[in-house]
Amino acid sequence: MKLVNIAVGKPREVDWQGKKIRTSIFKAPVTGPVPVRYLNLEGDEQSDLTVHGGVDKAVYVYPSEHYPFWRTEFPTLELNWGMLGENLTTEGLEERSTNIGDRFAIGSAEFVVTQPRMPCFKLGIRFGDPRAIKVLLRSGKTGFYLLWLRKASLRLLMRRWM
Repeated sequence: MKLVNIAVGKPREVDWQGKKIRTSIFKAPVTGPVPVRYLNLEGDEQSDLTVHGGVDKAVYVYPSEHYPFWRTEFPTLELNWGMLGENLTTEGLEERSTNIGDRFAIGSAEFVVTQPRMPCFKLGIRFGDPRAIKVLLRSGKTGFYLLWLRKASLRLLMRRWM
């Protein structure tokens, strides 16, 4: 497994279908060591804690191998790492080879896989297209959540996306 990108985001309000919506799905890459906190990565924050976040959803992982699929489905979008709201973009760590309860280390941090992602309507906001949610669910390319097991930092191992 290789860590391709680390991304974080703070809540912001966006206009969506005539309403103001608070969301944290917009993530930006960070470099260097990133401290892991009990409920998230430093610099990251969930907007709606009734459905997002918590210890079992502290970090969201998405496989880089799925990005070509999204480029085919949404060819006019610029798809940068973190586009699906993930904190960690990985290589070699996909849903089909990962099970709930799997443990692994990234840098000096230890994590356990807790559950697959169930997207909300905010993925449609990020993509500018509400059908993104159905595409994600139909594809099975959901990514998964991690629980942090001990205090540590993540180190970014950069890999250029082609």
